[in-house]
Amino acid sequence: MPWECGIDDCETVFEDVESLVVHQVDDHERHECKVCNTVVPDGYLAIRHVFTEHTRAEYVRAYDADSEDVRERERLLEEITEVADMSAIASELKREPRLEV
Repeated sequence: MPWECGIDDCETVFEDVESLVVHQVDDHERHECKVCNTVVPDGYLAIRHVFTEHTRAEYVRAYDADSEDVRERERLLEEITEVADMSAIASELKREPRLEV
């Protein structure tokens, strides 16, 4: 199954989700969480941050989101978490020098 980067208008497609997450870390600017101001990589890791560190209500208020936004991000989070090899992602991120963004 191909994986498409959904950040802005990127639309770069990857054969595996691990490559997608590494791409999001390497090739996109960091995201400042509107709930706690922590700076995290954009994309999947930003979604994971907000949905594991904060309540759904905090997300809705901080991002002016609605229930559809929550469901979509929860679906993405679940889908990626089910198939992603997080240890492979961590190994790849440790191996490659990070782009300063």
